[in-house]
Amino acid sequence: MTELSKIFSVAQELALEAGRFLLSRFRSDLEISKKGRIDLVTEMDLRAEEIIVSRIRREFPDHGILAEEEGSQVGNSSYKWVVDPLDGTTNYAHGYRFFCVSIAVEYENQPVLGVVYDPVTEELFSARRGEGAFLNERRISVSGQDCLIDSLLCTGFSYDDQKIRENLELFNRIILHTQAVRRDGSAALDLCYVACGRFEGFWELSLHPWDVAAGTLIVAEAGGLVTGFDGASCTIYDQQIMATNGRIHPDLIKLLTV
Repeated sequence: MTELSKIFSVAQELALEAGRFLLSRFRSDLEISKKGRIDLVTEMDLRAEEIIVSRIRREFPDHGILAEEEGSQVGNSSYKWVVDPLDGTTNYAHGYRFFCVSIAVEYENQPVLGVVYDPVTEELFSARRGEGAFLNERRISVSGQDCLIDSLLCTGFSYDDQKIRENLELFNRIILHTQAVRRDGSAALDLCYVACGRFEGFWELSLHPWDVAAGTLIVAEAGGLVTGFDGASCTIYDQQIMATNGRIHPDLIKLLTV
């Protein structure tokens, strides 16, 4: 087994383990605190992250790690793990069944694999650079829809008041040109839904690397397109992205950049 194959296998195992742990405590009494006015963190975010980070340290002690709750840990290797132990914390805290574990790995600052696990539906999305995207064992691809008015889109809202206002303007504009727009509260899953053709497109402001590192690679490997709002190339460290099936990309750019 090559090193990358081992990393991919461990990433999948960790996503499954952490996800099943989250599901085992879903709708139970939780300790909940706030990182901001409306930005929640639960004890389960912290415990799921510990499950993931402790094994990474044990299996790959020289790898870097960027995790949502624990922050950045520099390693001596060219590999870096980007971890969101619970994407959709607000959903989880309220008993809304849309949340996931997101794990990606970069090599020399380029994402090379991504895994997103939804424990409620038992859907494991995954991709390795150059090898396609998968839902469980089935290869997936983006939608073939090329008409924006017949497209289903999704977005998410920041915890920052000004960014919320900015996206409300975009939402109000875009919804009039699409079949509908959804707002489910997990960027990682939203991106995976673009990858498997459930959504034609996604946009969001004020994202973090751990929100999108796995999902953007999965979209790209499923044949989709991920850019900034203006269509320029972007990385997981940019704070705004749009991801589409590629076919509606030009039309969505026009609406996002009016």
